[in-house]
Amino acid sequence: MTQHVDYWFDPTCPWAWMTSRWMTEVEGIRDVEVTWHPFSLGALNEGRDLDPDYRRHTDNGWGPARVAMAVREMHGKDKVKPYYDAVGTALHPERTDEEDDVERYRQAILRGLREAGLPEELAQYAETDEFDERLRASNREALDLVGDDVGVPIISIDGTAFFGPVMSPAPKGEEAGRVWDGALALASYPGFFELKRSRTQGPQFD
Repeated sequence: MTQHVDYWFDPTCPWAWMTSRWMTEVEGIRDVEVTWHPFSLGALNEGRDLDPDYRRHTDNGWGPARVAMAVREMHGKDKVKPYYDAVGTALHPERTDEEDDVERYRQAILRGLREAGLPEELAQYAETDEFDERLRASNREALDLVGDDVGVPIISIDGTAFFGPVMSPAPKGEEAGRVWDGALALASYPGFFELKRSRTQGPQFD
């Protein structure tokens, strides 16, 4: 039986990127269908008291998520994953030494649009609030399922949602399948809520 997964991501989050690579592996080896949903850490953190560096990062990070939502609304949900794959590759495993987040995000957005076969004009939505309410609604959809004290990644397996899993590096091949089988087993138990340990390493990109 096909398992239906909803996956919420902010393109700028390296942990969501790592988990998305795992989920992509799982799609190839298990009977799984994933729907990819834009999420905005900028919207999530509006009005919160944050470390100044992290505040700057989340404020600057609206652009890639806004364009992801524009892609979904204007060109359909099937174009979201190709856009995310290209943007995420530029921002994470191929990250440059460019210190200006705004310029780095701008270049990644343009690459994402080109590689997904989408009009580069969509990049203009990074600087407007036209799709912000739809983006906030996507946030709310995820948080209504899992609670409001989390970030991304968020996955929902046939309606049972969790923050995570957070992993590094992302498992591949049958190892990815075994991790999925475990996640599926946990999701199948209605009384399961949390499993966590401290992170001992950062994201390890291929």
